[in-house]
Amino acid sequence: MTDEGDIRRDLQVLETELKRLEAEYNMFFAGRLPRPPWETRGRVDALVKRWDRGYIQGSMERFRFSTLQARYQAFVDLWDRALRAKEEGRPGPLMPRGGEAPPGGRERSDKRVLHVTSFTDPMREMDKLHNLYESVMDARRSGGHDAVPFHKFAALVRDQVKKIRDAGSAEVAFKVTEKDGKVALSAKGTKGPKGK
Repeated sequence: MTDEGDIRRDLQVLETELKRLEAEYNMFFAGRLPRPPWETRGRVDALVKRWDRGYIQGSMERFRFSTLQARYQAFVDLWDRALRAKEEGRPGPLMPRGGEAPPGGRERSDKRVLHVTSFTDPMREMDKLHNLYESVMDARRSGGHDAVPFHKFAALVRDQVKKIRDAGSAEVAFKVTEKDGKVALSAKGTKGPKGK
């Protein structure tokens, strides 16, 4: 039987590594990393498999693990589809319309993905909400637009998540894109109904 401290420590590591993995995939699809983050993904995968096979006694820990596991699986599906599309030279969920990111830099006319993240409850995922906010505001500022106050942005994200989750999605994915100096934030439900 595993110690309760083990699962708590591992869940903390899993959460941190999953955030790192999400950031590294964002950088890879934006053209800032030369290859996918296989090492980080391997570490996350090993932890998920370890506790998927193991027994978790506490209900809080079980719930936290299943939430992280579901988030990881949703991301894996998204990343693998995007990677396949990139390799086949066609548009994918995280790629600009041209399929491949322009070599050695980006042309202003191409739509580019700046940030991708997902939420189940943005008010409980403040780190991710702040990262999304910074990404949108940096892009707005570089395009000569004013920043929006954080509380207004947070309310917008919260309302979008609520609306899409009420329609039956377990999680809501947000994508920040930029084309011709215009910044766009789009939201869509990821697969899987709530509670599954």
